[in-house]
Amino acid sequence: MRRHPLALAGGLLLLVIVGFCVLGPLLHPTNQTDVDVVNAALPPGGGHPLGTDTNGFDVLGRLMAGGRVSLQISLLAAVVATTIGTLYGAVAGLAGGVVDGVMMRLVDVMLSIPFLFFVLILSARFHADAVSLSLVIGGFSWLLSARLVRGEVLTLRVREYVLAAKVMGASRRRVVLTHLIPNALGVIIVNATFQVADAIIVVSALGFLGFGLTYPAADWGSQLASGVTYISADYWWLVLPVGACIVLTVLALNLLADALRDTIGRPTSARS
Repeated sequence: MRRHPLALAGGLLLLVIVGFCVLGPLLHPTNQTDVDVVNAALPPGGGHPLGTDTNGFDVLGRLMAGGRVSLQISLLAAVVATTIGTLYGAVAGLAGGVVDGVMMRLVDVMLSIPFLFFVLILSARFHADAVSLSLVIGGFSWLLSARLVRGEVLTLRVREYVLAAKVMGASRRRVVLTHLIPNALGVIIVNATFQVADAIIVVSALGFLGFGLTYPAADWGSQLASGVTYISADYWWLVLPVGACIVLTVLALNLLADALRDTIGRPTSARS
């Protein structure tokens, strides 16, 4: 990884973004709850390095708060999706035969349904908070993980150590948790990194469409939506900073995932 320039660039950029969102509010504390119409729509300068929005909130402080929430939702959604997809794909790959066919046809049917369509419906139906959004996004993002893990398990289940474990009387649960999933970690980790990047985009899209978090919570998508409304008034500081944060975060995660795929996403025969 140290010899991979893309991994280094992506990792450092992601570290800067996480530090900005997590530690930034300690260095630049702001009030992100009370509306201040007197200081609304101020350009960058003075005590507001990136100006204020139309409600008087400090844009820099809101970027930090929105980024922290967006990262939390994306990480939890990736954990949920990766856990479900890994277990589902491992069971399907180990079972094989009719069970595998039925399980994967179910995955194919669900993949044919527009993902954002269902997420929008559930977000409108239930109260949107960080946990519920994470569960909704993760609950519909595990399908590709399942297919990837299932393909990896199909190659692992015929290895000697798996056959030896079966001969020694190991249960399917033990085979999956002890032998198959640990040896498929390369694929799982790479896919989980991509899952976080995809979740960032989905969270931003939901916020932009008005189905994201409700006040006083904020995410990057809702900030971008409110800024686009006033872009014709040349309020560039309401659009460019938050847009740059979304782009840079997704870019960092994709660079890191590509590097991980090149370094640990090798065929597992070399590691087993």
